[in-house]
Amino acid sequence: MIALITGGANGIGAAVARRLAADGAKIVLADVDDAAGQELAADIGALYVRCDVSALADNEAAVAAALSTYGGLDLAFLNAGVTSGCGLGEDFDLAKYRRAMGVNLDGVVFGVHAALPALTASGGTIVATASMAGIVGVEADPIYAANKHAVVGLVRSLAGQLAPAGVRVQALCPSFADTAIIGEHRALLSELGFPILPVSDVVETFLRVLESDGTGECWFVVPGRESAPFQFRGVPGPR
Repeated sequence: MIALITGGANGIGAAVARRLAADGAKIVLADVDDAAGQELAADIGALYVRCDVSALADNEAAVAAALSTYGGLDLAFLNAGVTSGCGLGEDFDLAKYRRAMGVNLDGVVFGVHAALPALTASGGTIVATASMAGIVGVEADPIYAANKHAVVGLVRSLAGQLAPAGVRVQALCPSFADTAIIGEHRALLSELGFPILPVSDVVETFLRVLESDGTGECWFVVPGRESAPFQFRGVPGPR
């Protein structure tokens, strides 16, 4: 397997990279954290490329690196993500808003666009990291919830389009996982008694997603429950 992982230098991306590399996969780590990315790449025998996923050209360059180095691409794990750092009231910050939308939504759209020709050639798979924030509302960060809901909608909508080309597209929807992205919320979650999800649980679900035959599914990963595709029930249709 040849896999491109965005946001691959840390957190969920790094943990998945380690697991896939241990199983013999060839990995392209795409990130803006050069120090961590280069260190991890050296450790697991991967290729590191600097990639700001909010820039289309960077996504295209990361795919090109996979093709030129390894000769193909079987998996695009579009995982890079950030919190917004602002709200919609007096704390609204246009630059932070644009950055959050650029990484969390544009990064998936651009990643799909860049990787699709190579994945069509290989009959490959796209996995996008959404979040439980893509399924439920999140008062603490509505902008984050908005772009993660968009990722969920994108994955569900692309599935039928990409199926004839033999490309599967899936979404990974973890709860609050033990990564740097929860940052300042860690203490509050602990105070509220909300369990923080081990990254290893997310990795195990990711592997189940790869092994599944489905497409257009949104796999929830929450503490104390067996992961599975979320069932979008009760949507009213025309009569």
